[in-house]
Amino acid sequence: MSESEVASPPQLDVRAVLPTERHSRIFGMVHALAEGQSFIIVNDHDPRPLRYQMEARYPGLFDWEYLQQGPDIWRVEIKRTLSSGCDCCCGG
Repeated sequence: MSESEVASPPQLDVRAVLPTERHSRIFGMVHALAEGQSFIIVNDHDPRPLRYQMEARYPGLFDWEYLQQGPDIWRVEIKRTLSSGCDCCCGG
C-alpha cells in the first residue's frame, strides 16, 4: 500500500475559530469518534487545558499525542481507545 493510499485522520484547525467556541467544537468531534478513530487538532498554543478537561471527563478513553509542539503551531492527535466494556462515561 502506498503512502497516498493510507487515510490520514481528519484535521480540525481551531486557529480561525473563536476561542469561546474551540472546546465545544473539539468535544463535538470527540463524541463522534468510534473506537480506534482519531483526529488532529491544530492550534496556535499548547492545548494543555483541553487535555486536562478530557482526562477529567473521559479518564482512559482517549490517547493524546503531540505531533508538533510550537513555537507557532501545535498539532495533537486525539484517538479513541478501545472500550474497556464500561458504558458509564461516553454511553458505550
